[in-house]
Amino acid sequence: MDRRVIRHGVTDSTSERAFAALAEGSASHGDVHLATAQTRGRGRLGREWSSPEGGDLYASLVLLPPPPGYDPVGLTMAVGLGVLRGLERAGGEELMLKWPNDVVDAAGAKLAGVLVESRGLQPDAPHYVAGFGVNITRTEFPAELTAERPVTSLRLLGITADTEGVLEEILGELEAALTQLIANPSALCSTFVRRAGLFNGPLEVQRGKELCRGRLLELDLEIGLTLETAEGAALTIPLEHVSALRQV
Repeated sequence: MDRRVIRHGVTDSTSERAFAALAEGSASHGDVHLATAQTRGRGRLGREWSSPEGGDLYASLVLLPPPPGYDPVGLTMAVGLGVLRGLERAGGEELMLKWPNDVVDAAGAKLAGVLVESRGLQPDAPHYVAGFGVNITRTEFPAELTAERPVTSLRLLGITADTEGVLEEILGELEAALTQLIANPSALCSTFVRRAGLFNGPLEVQRGKELCRGRLLELDLEIGLTLETAEGAALTIPLEHVSALRQV
């Protein structure tokens, strides 16, 4: 994958800059939009991603694969794994994934987040923007952020790292994960399940307004999430119907 890093300084959102480049026809596969701060950084479900200046990583990767493109859920899983492995190469230890798009430490504190988007996806010209934010140097976070869940950074984990070095490690691992998504999606799913700790106990799965409980039997991009219920029955839920998943 050719890489072209496009630097924006302070901007609204690296993903918005990536989509603007796609709209004007100047984007290439592998472009990385990088910012020193974001005024409108966002995460999943429209949540704000706190993005002040000071050495954290705010980046978005443009992906223009050949048709038919990537499986949407598989792509989010692959990007999450790429960010996780890149942070481990940068020195992070005992990191885990939290469904569907967070990297957390052993205590469950959020270290990084992923947001994969596509707008007006055309089957003959698929495009995606994979945004990711990593807390690298910060030691303090807004109260409204920490009230929702614990938050951490590489510095708080005792790791000295810089934005450029972390970005390079992540991009290398992202490329490997995307290759695996195409070549061996079942292996990617198995790795994701292991790194998310989903086989360690019973799960709660939110499917629309319904809450399903059971032990994970299988995660397959085509079939979905298969649970063994308390009654011993197998329940399969398409991945696009899974809005939340947690261990209980």
